[in-house]
Amino acid sequence: MSGLILASASPRRLDLLARIGVVPDMVDPADLDETPLKAERPPAHAARLAAAKAALVSARHPDAHVLGADTVVGAGIRILPKAEDKATARRCLTLLSGRRHRVHSAVTLVAPDGTARHRLSTSIVAFKVLTPAEIDAYLAGGEWRGKAGGYAIQGAAEAYVRFLSGSHSGVVGLPLFETRALLGSAGLLG
Repeated sequence: MSGLILASASPRRLDLLARIGVVPDMVDPADLDETPLKAERPPAHAARLAAAKAALVSARHPDAHVLGADTVVGAGIRILPKAEDKATARRCLTLLSGRRHRVHSAVTLVAPDGTARHRLSTSIVAFKVLTPAEIDAYLAGGEWRGKAGGYAIQGAAEAYVRFLSGSHSGVVGLPLFETRALLGSAGLLG
């Protein structure tokens, strides 16, 4: 594959791309404000950020295909933050305990001619009721750091998931079915 740039520094996204035989030519993370707009719903927020990341990096590399992605955890119409501290992660886990929530994972591919293709994966995840000791143990492990909704399904949190409907890879951070479809429609897969 040539001329593909991943607009993300996420090692998880690189690992997920490798699962479908894709190795980007370059990684060039987009640095932008991820603050939700007023009254923005979780799926729209994920789609807007994926498109903005791809567009920003595409402007720096106009001759390449650029893949942007974003994953948002939503509880109802509420967008949960990326947990940067234990208190935020605890609030997220407490809110998600014993209930279903949605994980929206958006992907945008911008071609050298400026054409943008978009896909959105929405998965439903339900956690068991978490005890305070389970939340403390999870927080002690540190894998919540920087994760949407305060958890990483590909780690210890998977033991608390009692139900998942949708894309496991989308919950991790890059929906492979949708990503493969985008890359294939652009002629980037062999």
